[in-house]
Amino acid sequence: MSSQSSTVTPEVSEFIESLTFEDIPAEALRIGKRCVLDGVGVILAGSLQQCTRIVRAFGLKNGKNPESTAFGKEPVKMPAIFAALVNGTAGHAMDWDDSQLSTSPDRTFGLLTHPTIPPLAASLALAETCDSISGKDFLTAFLTGFEVECKIAEAIRPDHYDKGCHSSGTIGTFGAAAAAAKLLGLKGPALKHMLGITASMASGIRVNFGTMTKPLHVGRAAHNGVSAALLAAEGFEADPTALDGPWGFFQVLGGGYDREKISGQLGNPHTIVEPGVSVKPYPCGSLTHPSLDAMLALVMENDLRPDDIEAVVLYAGNNILKPIRYAFAEDELQAKFCMPFLLAAIAISRKAGVKEFTKEFVRSTPVQDLTRRIRMEFDPEIEAKGYDKMRSRVEVTLKNGEKLIRDADERYRGGPDNPLSDEELTDKFNDCTQSILSPDAQEAVVEAIFGLDQLSDVHRLIGLARTTKQ
Repeated sequence: MSSQSSTVTPEVSEFIESLTFEDIPAEALRIGKRCVLDGVGVILAGSLQQCTRIVRAFGLKNGKNPESTAFGKEPVKMPAIFAALVNGTAGHAMDWDDSQLSTSPDRTFGLLTHPTIPPLAASLALAETCDSISGKDFLTAFLTGFEVECKIAEAIRPDHYDKGCHSSGTIGTFGAAAAAAKLLGLKGPALKHMLGITASMASGIRVNFGTMTKPLHVGRAAHNGVSAALLAAEGFEADPTALDGPWGFFQVLGGGYDREKISGQLGNPHTIVEPGVSVKPYPCGSLTHPSLDAMLALVMENDLRPDDIEAVVLYAGNNILKPIRYAFAEDELQAKFCMPFLLAAIAISRKAGVKEFTKEFVRSTPVQDLTRRIRMEFDPEIEAKGYDKMRSRVEVTLKNGEKLIRDADERYRGGPDNPLSDEELTDKFNDCTQSILSPDAQEAVVEAIFGLDQLSDVHRLIGLARTTKQ
């Protein structure tokens, strides 16, 4: 463990200032473009959610300078900080955004951050305030924020999350701020002040999981990160070592940090490459995904119908059972953290996508009936294996008395060991945007993002994402 008198803030500042497009490995650029495509898709999908509509109305009411786009069926412009707030909230509204992974045995696998949306929402908002931003500069800013966010999340001790902080809100603020600072060209002392401002703005607590406020955490991360960078650009000052020391971010919100996980590690390697990022096939907590795939396999292999099922038991450890905390879902937000609902959705629809996460589907009689026949159970043997993987077991008892059992695949779909193909990722994007973009616009956005490093001006991509159905 590191001494808390050591100073990491200057190292983070130096990384933000010095990283160039040429420094970024080709694999990081390839995955980064995939994350941008996924992020734009979930922002557009989430723009239709009620929580985003409320935040959007808030932004329009309180922000009068039309400089950056809040995306949706009727895209509108508002101040950059409010566009970041709206798009950041939208990007997490369906819990469909990607997850940072950790392979450290004392960290909870898949519960570090949702890394893409804070730096992406910040980058999109600030890019529109500039006369011209190349795709290379945009990617550099996005990947700078992504890397800073991930390394801070890896370094802070597990108490940060375990005691109730929502790291996508708290640490996501640093990702957004770093991306914004890169686009603004902040240097030297201004960067350190930016990090100090960010440390005091970072917030979000897990009690709000399953409510509108969870996605607001990510929206506020983007909003506050952009605000911190803009304030620092105007000369606003803060403590220049705010990550460090007894009153710094690491100590106050995490009880300390492991220096060896961040010092000398920024970009060495880029976290987006190793250990990688998980792109979600389902719009719910990533901890549920291996279990959903196990249930789907049982349903498809045995051609199960809901009426065939007497009961289902999901066995898991506390890393899954505690965060996925709802035994019964009253609405689509609770449903994302309700394993009985999720398994019921798979049994009924043989998928869990946009149409399943609606209040109408959650409250429908078939879903409600099957959900009541599904429960979760703590398994001490699974718990003893640790939290480095998302382990679970699904047991389905049929009405004829037969029992079907499936262990979740540790090489889960969407993870670095079993990633979605570009075609599958494009299918997800099209599912996310089908009610907003025309097929031609969908194809154009996908093409622009996969060729982002060749794009002369990101305003073209933003314009394409605004091309909504008539």
